[in-house]
Amino acid sequence: MAAEEVAQAEHAEAERAETERLELEQLEAELAEAQRADAERIDAERAEAERLEAERLDAEAFEAEELAAAIDGRHDIDPAVASLLAAIALDQDPDAAFDFTGLDPELIDIFVEESRDLLDHSDSLLARLRETPGDREPVVGMQRDLHTLKGGARMAGVFAIGELGHAMESLLEAVAEQRFDLGRGDVPLLERGFDRLHAMVLRVGEGRAISASQALIDAFDSRARGDDLAAHAAGVDAARVPAPKVELKPLSAPMSTGPLAGDDDDIAVRAPQEQVRIRADLLDRLVNYAGEVAIYRARLEQQLGAFRGAMGEMEQTNMRLRDQLRRLDIETEAQIVARYQREQDTGDATFDPLELDRFSTLQQLSRALGESAADLTSLQGTLDDLTRQYETLLLQQSRVSSELQEGLMRTRMVPFDGLVPRLRRVVRQAAGDTGKHVQLKLDGAHGELDRNVLERMTAPLEHMLRNAVAHGLELPKQRRKARKPEEGTVHIAVRREGSEVVLEVGDDGAGLDRAAIRRRGEERGLLRADAVMADADLDMLIFEPGFSTVDEVSRLAGRGVGMDVVASEVRQLGGTLDIRTRKGEGTTFILRLPQTLAVTQAVFVKIADTSFAVPIASVRGVGRIARDEFEKPGASYSYGGEDYVVHDLGGLVGHGAAKAEGQMQMPVLLVRSGELRAAVAVDQIIGSREIVVKPVGPQVASIPGIFGATIMGDGGVVVILDVAPLVRRQATMPRDVEPVVVQEQRPVPLVMVVDDSITMRKVTGRVLERHNFEVATAKDGVDALERMADRVPDLMLLDIEMPRMDGYELATIMKADPRLRNVPIVMITSRTSEKHRQRAFEIGVDRYLGKPYQENELVRNVYDLLKLKREDA
Repeated sequence: MAAEEVAQAEHAEAERAETERLELEQLEAELAEAQRADAERIDAERAEAERLEAERLDAEAFEAEELAAAIDGRHDIDPAVASLLAAIALDQDPDAAFDFTGLDPELIDIFVEESRDLLDHSDSLLARLRETPGDREPVVGMQRDLHTLKGGARMAGVFAIGELGHAMESLLEAVAEQRFDLGRGDVPLLERGFDRLHAMVLRVGEGRAISASQALIDAFDSRARGDDLAAHAAGVDAARVPAPKVELKPLSAPMSTGPLAGDDDDIAVRAPQEQVRIRADLLDRLVNYAGEVAIYRARLEQQLGAFRGAMGEMEQTNMRLRDQLRRLDIETEAQIVARYQREQDTGDATFDPLELDRFSTLQQLSRALGESAADLTSLQGTLDDLTRQYETLLLQQSRVSSELQEGLMRTRMVPFDGLVPRLRRVVRQAAGDTGKHVQLKLDGAHGELDRNVLERMTAPLEHMLRNAVAHGLELPKQRRKARKPEEGTVHIAVRREGSEVVLEVGDDGAGLDRAAIRRRGEERGLLRADAVMADADLDMLIFEPGFSTVDEVSRLAGRGVGMDVVASEVRQLGGTLDIRTRKGEGTTFILRLPQTLAVTQAVFVKIADTSFAVPIASVRGVGRIARDEFEKPGASYSYGGEDYVVHDLGGLVGHGAAKAEGQMQMPVLLVRSGELRAAVAVDQIIGSREIVVKPVGPQVASIPGIFGATIMGDGGVVVILDVAPLVRRQATMPRDVEPVVVQEQRPVPLVMVVDDSITMRKVTGRVLERHNFEVATAKDGVDALERMADRVPDLMLLDIEMPRMDGYELATIMKADPRLRNVPIVMITSRTSEKHRQRAFEIGVDRYLGKPYQENELVRNVYDLLKLKREDA
């Protein structure tokens, strides 16, 4: 039994051990499986993390490439688009001269100059568009520039530039109207378009031929329709398969064996002088600032003079104080001696009373005051030294400021030579129209004039040259009979006399026919048949509005408005117009215009309580005349070997007569201008100083004798006089003759041209001037409103698209203004669609014309609206 129990126990123990082993093996297997699963999970997580990290890095790299492409403006372009741009780049211009047949070279020059400014502005806008492709403002700005460029190109006759500009404008217009957004290939396409426009404008300016960029135009037209540029590129590539045969053709042409010297000469002629272009308004502001510096310097000089006067008063006060202290010291010493005598019995006889310390408080204060007075004297000397140093510094500053002002004024001067080619063309055209042979001679054309004077006198000079050819010079047959050369001569002389610019325009023709002038004046009621008139007064009748002695009216002259316009412009400039004529020898018109210098030296004079300034350039000197001599009729003053006729400044300007109270003799100002010599009596000659000439309003500037105004250091305004016109006006006043009855005549109609294109303003203005209309121009609606504040035109020619204020806005404002609502408006624009036309008529526009317009159509509408009869019809 015991053995079986032992065997059973061993068997049970073996089974239990086997069971534990199996359980341990199963546990180990489960543990291994769990470890394997964990390892697989970790590997999977690691792989997923590596994949995500790789994707993140790829995304960052892609974003960086996109950002760099956006910054540099080099977005990825489809290969087809790139091939299109490369194909467009192969377009070449012919190696030939530009064909100016039927074109105006001057108008081409104006267009080229304007186009360069427009394209430079568009380049800056294109750079902004690269940085911010979604910004709409650069798109609108480039569209406006291209619109102006297109209009100018078509008016100038450079249609290749106009067509490309129109195609680019169509694309930008579609983007501006949000028909679609700019694609990645559109910005490079625009860059290529603007580069091409730059190249074409440059070649036209150099007188070289250009070719029409049809490939670019087709590309822009395709994009404006919304087509895919890549699809268009495929068509272009297919169309350009045979192109390589043509490209190899002109390779040997540049290797010409012609002389190179001529080419070098042409390059030397075309090479412009190195210059810096600045805006005219900026230069005017700088001149004004320099003038303000002169005004402040005058105020400093005035204040320093007042300080110097106060120092003189201080010196006198110190002298009185020292004298008073000296007497006070004497009095205190006398008091000490008197007190010593009263106290003699008790005093110490070994000491003088002044040696003892017996000063009272008053005596001590008097000694202290003496020391203070000595300190004041020392301080006064220090202030005197500082004042002299300040005067020296102010003198140095005055010299530097004067040099700065003179430099700025020289910058405002432009050479008269720049106008000579235009004047020669006017003479050639007039000679061709009249069948005469004319030569233009110039004297002093190398000189310079103020820019404002030259610009305003250009149209009057053209009028006078046309009149000289049409009315002054005879036909070749008539000149042969008069034993003159068949070729007539028209001369222009430019010179300076005192404070005036003198322009002389003359001819060697038959001279003024005074009999015909008198006969026509009597027919028009300008003078009576028995009226007595001097020859000079009779000659002046030709400046009357509508006055003409010819019986037939031609396109060139005969309406009698040319010389009236000339006289009006000269009067507005504050100048004078004289005539010198001899029968059979010719006529010379002498125009005297004031110099429009902003800073000048002037002599200040006083009549009664009013001060006037006279430019020192017209002052010969100053002197004094005895009262009894001054009061004699026809008195004269001798100076430098010449006789100066005495005049009273009070009588010249409408003040009371000069009295010079408190003076034994009358002070006179000696004025010289050309042939004129005048000694003008005044109450007082104050002195000379540098002044800043400020412009006055047109109402005041049109009065002869007023040069301008200046602001003094104390803020007062002083009128600057041009004495010569005042003396001439007084000398030509009628004496003991019947007054000339002048009938009211219709003035020359004023037409205002409002357009942001310089080319359009120039072309339209010249068309109107040829038909004897007065022309005013404005660059946009705001400028037009400012100009109409002074003078309301009889008719307005208006563009639609302009900066600041467009044509619709200006027309709306005018129709709402009682002062302007009756002005007829002709709208001239390239927007010829029905909706634009309808909106214009709803506002109140009278006529609507498209660009480019026909000259006959424009003139017909102008005459109809002004209710005028065309005499050349």
